[in-house]
Amino acid sequence: MTLRDRLKAPDILVAPGVYDGLTAALATDAGFEALYLSGAAVAYTRLGRPDIGLSTASEMTDTMALIADRTDLPVIMDADTGFGNALNARRTMQSYERAGAAALQVEDQTYPKKCGHLSDKSLIPINEMCGKIAAMADARRHDTLIIARTDAIAVEGFDAAINRAGSYIDAGADVLFVEAPRDSAELVKIAKTFKGRVPLLVNMVEGGATPISSATDLQEMGFDIVIFPGGIVRALAKTAQDYYSSLRKSGSNKAFSTRMHDFDGLNAALGTPEMLALGKKFDGNA
Repeated sequence: MTLRDRLKAPDILVAPGVYDGLTAALATDAGFEALYLSGAAVAYTRLGRPDIGLSTASEMTDTMALIADRTDLPVIMDADTGFGNALNARRTMQSYERAGAAALQVEDQTYPKKCGHLSDKSLIPINEMCGKIAAMADARRHDTLIIARTDAIAVEGFDAAINRAGSYIDAGADVLFVEAPRDSAELVKIAKTFKGRVPLLVNMVEGGATPISSATDLQEMGFDIVIFPGGIVRALAKTAQDYYSSLRKSGSNKAFSTRMHDFDGLNAALGTPEMLALGKKFDGNA
């Protein structure tokens, strides 16, 4: 089933954030139907830096290719601003498609961008964003969805965000993402305004501008996709801080052992026995 077909189903699609082959494999094993490759998560993990536009298109493409080697699930891929103008956005569509993305999310911030839940953002004109969407649609060679995101709520206000979002649908967006609504009333108004025109995506960021809601509640509001882009990094970063603190204090992993895999447990999660069995099948000695 393609991602487009899945979005025709009545149940909301929950897409957890991943940032490498390991997290993609673990999320797949957990039973999710789609994944979200977050630009923020790549910046956090590969660069050890915040989400302020430092990740490059090639770093994202390389990461997507490695994830595609590890899972068959459709991956929604963060394309930031398209990494430049309409021609850059067009090339981003081409490279992301080759790497295996099922959908590209592009936003209307200036370049370099910032996390949608940080302050002091700035936006490009509506017609420039519409040109990027049209260029991406022209470049695609597969049924790769274009998710148009507007960050206008924090910059120009809620009504301006609604106006921009409508223009992006007209420009050819397949899915709409109005970033950082500030309360449940704004969430409901977004859903009521656009429900039935295109599928609607909503972003859950722990500690961000939007109140955290369950997938069930968001489905009832009228949303079709909910992403949890950076949750895995926040969870692992907290665990890593605790682990390193414990190791530095005790000089051993014993005190932390109940919160970590042992050698065999990790290999089971990685699928090591299956990989070794596969290798034997082709080594000529089976």
